[in-house]
Amino acid sequence: MSRYIAAIDQGTTSTRCMLFDRQGQAAAAHQIEHRQIFPQPGWVEHDPMEIWQRVQQVVAGALQSAQVAPSEIAAVGIANQRETTLVWNRQTGQPYYNALVWQDTRTDALCAQLGQAGGQDRFRAQTGLPLATYFSGPKIRWLLDNVDGLRADAERGDALFGTVDSWLVWQLTGGMHVTDVTNASRTLLMDLQRLDWDDEILAALDIPRRMLPNIVPSSATVPYGHTLTSGPFGAALPVCGLLGDQQAATVGQACFAPGEAKNTYGTGCFMLLNTGEEIVHSQHGLLTTPCYKLGDAPAVYALEGSIAITGALVQWLRDNLGLIGSAPDIEPLARTVSDNGGMYFVPAFSGLYAPHWRDDARGVIAGLTGYVNKGHFARAALEATAFQTREVLDAMRADAGVDLQHLKVDGGMVANELLMQFQADVLDVPVIRPRVAETTALGAAYAAGLSVGFWSDVEELRANWVADQRWEPCAEHGARAALFAQWKKAVARSLNWVES
Repeated sequence: MSRYIAAIDQGTTSTRCMLFDRQGQAAAAHQIEHRQIFPQPGWVEHDPMEIWQRVQQVVAGALQSAQVAPSEIAAVGIANQRETTLVWNRQTGQPYYNALVWQDTRTDALCAQLGQAGGQDRFRAQTGLPLATYFSGPKIRWLLDNVDGLRADAERGDALFGTVDSWLVWQLTGGMHVTDVTNASRTLLMDLQRLDWDDEILAALDIPRRMLPNIVPSSATVPYGHTLTSGPFGAALPVCGLLGDQQAATVGQACFAPGEAKNTYGTGCFMLLNTGEEIVHSQHGLLTTPCYKLGDAPAVYALEGSIAITGALVQWLRDNLGLIGSAPDIEPLARTVSDNGGMYFVPAFSGLYAPHWRDDARGVIAGLTGYVNKGHFARAALEATAFQTREVLDAMRADAGVDLQHLKVDGGMVANELLMQFQADVLDVPVIRPRVAETTALGAAYAAGLSVGFWSDVEELRANWVADQRWEPCAEHGARAALFAQWKKAVARSLNWVES
């Protein structure tokens, strides 16, 4: 009897496999990090074969730790880091180049060139996205222009593009080339209304359509394919759930009603607001994106605020400055001081994402005095996450006219109670952490489980959601406003640093 759904969560810094039961509780988990490759400033890469190796290892580890047989698994779902761009050969399966990670900024000149006709919003009406280095389309063009032999192979149909979901489905099933609507929407190449590749944009970026995967629902009407018996699961299991990681977290948080929102605190921060079947085009620097598409039902859309650097700033303090020994050490260090000492940290390492979309910004530390110590550094780093989230929430309120009653939160940083309390104070709304914090993997499991009838409908998923902890805002209004005003001054100092 099938007792579990397997979820592969392939993220920016690590890969995990989790097994979930019908109550949405984790029965097993295994996680391994992979290398971050920085060939030069602004360039960020991953090794596609290393990622596939990690997937095989974590699947084996999860099955072994729970002593679960393949026959006990009903289906497989995948959540993945979005926008990260891979190209590989259809015949050999070998990558042509390392994966270009979503944080990579090498396409800045190309994006500026494309923006000469129509500006940064040239393709926003079709895609819901601005021209930015963040998205996959310009990365594909860079690879076509710079990797020997790739364009000729792409024109012949021998070179395939995919985000990480496509790469993993191709490997797991032995050659199925698909992506779901949420991941396709992050390429800058998909028409939001038609949920299909846009030929006009493909022509503008000079990308051959035949290298692109087929676009499928997030929860399949029929499986995308079955895992190879020679693969890590050792059996033919249906692969039938695909979601970009932030949409997966939205599903895992059971944000199924318009007006419900979640924020995921990982390498970056990503807030999604469900807008139902309505496509809401942002006037305040947010992205319009599919939230999910379950089978034959209409697509549900969302407004998204994407922040590039949050948890990555904590890693930077650990790895580059040696300020802390491990990521959890930042909270006790930050608690050694009562405030930020007047210091503000704007982590624009690869520019600013929502709501600014400024590739010319770079990181700034403002307000330094001789009074500041390492505790203030730690506290300012945490506060930067909360302030950036406040900017996104303000934009959502302006775009959608929604006054949030609370914010559901998830991701690695939500274990930091100092940050969560400060977040509630800055937003002036309660912040709620669920009992199952790994909502990205859970959302992928939900998409796969709905496909095979493991769960009957979204109401059953909503019933699984249970709050773990709630933080109520307690900051005085004047103090909150003063802190945020200083933050905005610091952001202004980060702009116009990189000159064309």
